[in-house]
Amino acid sequence: MALHCSISLVSVSSDPPQPSCSTGPGRVSPFILRFPPNSARKLRTKARRNCNNFSEAKWSNNPGSGLNSVPAVTSVDEEVLVAAESVKSEDVTHMQRSFLKSDGSLTVHAGERLGRGIVTDAITTPVVNTSAFIFKKTADVLDFKEKRVVRHEYGRYGNPTTLVLEKKISALEGAESTLVMASGMCARTVMLLALVPRNGHVVTTTDCYRKTMIFMETFLPKFGITVTVIDPVDTKRLEAAVNNHEVSMFFTESPTNPFLRCVDIELVSEICHKRGTIVCIDGTLATPLNQKALALGADLVVHSATKYIGGHNDVLGGCVCGSMELVSEIRNLHHVLGGTLNPNAAYLLIRGIKTMQLRLRQQNTTALRMAQVLEAHPKVTRVYYPGLTSHPEHHIAKRQMTGFGGVVSFEIAGDLKTTIKFIDSLKIPYIAPSFGGCESIVDQPAIMSYWDLPQEERLTYGIKDNLVRFSFGIEDYDDVEADVLQALGTI
Repeated sequence: MALHCSISLVSVSSDPPQPSCSTGPGRVSPFILRFPPNSARKLRTKARRNCNNFSEAKWSNNPGSGLNSVPAVTSVDEEVLVAAESVKSEDVTHMQRSFLKSDGSLTVHAGERLGRGIVTDAITTPVVNTSAFIFKKTADVLDFKEKRVVRHEYGRYGNPTTLVLEKKISALEGAESTLVMASGMCARTVMLLALVPRNGHVVTTTDCYRKTMIFMETFLPKFGITVTVIDPVDTKRLEAAVNNHEVSMFFTESPTNPFLRCVDIELVSEICHKRGTIVCIDGTLATPLNQKALALGADLVVHSATKYIGGHNDVLGGCVCGSMELVSEIRNLHHVLGGTLNPNAAYLLIRGIKTMQLRLRQQNTTALRMAQVLEAHPKVTRVYYPGLTSHPEHHIAKRQMTGFGGVVSFEIAGDLKTTIKFIDSLKIPYIAPSFGGCESIVDQPAIMSYWDLPQEERLTYGIKDNLVRFSFGIEDYDDVEADVLQALGTI
């Protein structure tokens, strides 16, 4: 039997506002999927069958839904603003003042218990598997095209399941709006293309995810965009760059990958904003729970949601969070380029976020304790972890982070082959090119990420043959410590 649904469209009118499910004055949750009373059981059955596509969906106008009317939309940007945004700043403030007073509660309930727009008695958010959303009659198409109603139209422009994910991330980051995409690299590249004009200038930092650096140094110049690379804490060079060039954006990770350098977000934001330069922080290694970059002054935050946000090594995704104005610009280009996150992936990320605080608590603790053990071990020559007092930016990390993350990088006392022997002797972690999941993961960056370069060139990036990046999962600490120590004992 087909699953029949109806969507209540928000009509634009001058009538006085009616009682609504809005989250603030003039703010509405525009997409309401209404399921018949007997469909909840069917929906759960479909979920058990791996969320098969809805075989038939009927969408109907329901002006009597009791929603507030919304202002007329006069431009594409305003349409994005009304129809596709995640959470407005008032909504975030409302959520913080509500019964959800901590990040731990927001990870579970934000975007859902506070109004997800999908009306169903299911605890979990349904997966709306559809490529497009139908119109009942041509008049409805005209109402939508002439901006008298707000609704979903095509899967590349938005989906009710994806919208819930965007609201949840916005609540955690304290952002006006969030846009989710198919991967972290998709989020970074679309963001840069949308906000850096032709012949613009970008400042970035030396320690950075290699594929991001390749995009900036190889592809951006095709648009006449120049890139200045500085040390993560060289604020004098940053100040000189923004004073001597018309810098469109300062982009950096904090902490960085793989050396976990920390940027003083408050200071660099102050320097850049004096000259009108946008500040974007890649917070993937920090997570929205350990660090609030927007509150520290950044304009945008990007994440590879594949890592800690998903947290289970089973889904790809990325996001960019910030002001409605900036995210709308990125969203408009995203709608042209594609790179859409499918609703099944959105569901996995929603599920992953709900346990993020619990996972991260274990990962923060394990990583800090293991960093201390490794630093004291005679077969380890150097440890990179912002939670250690020996870390050059420990004072910055301590001020702007509530936890130091689950990744520790360190150098083995030995060469390439010795380091290989250590890694191959480990029994718990998987050898893989990722981090942030429940399972511990280890890799040797010289081989996993830089093997295509000769050793001399690898060293220009600081990548030594004996460097190890260890992402600690949620396994019991004693087991992980014993495994690392026995592997060190083999070399």
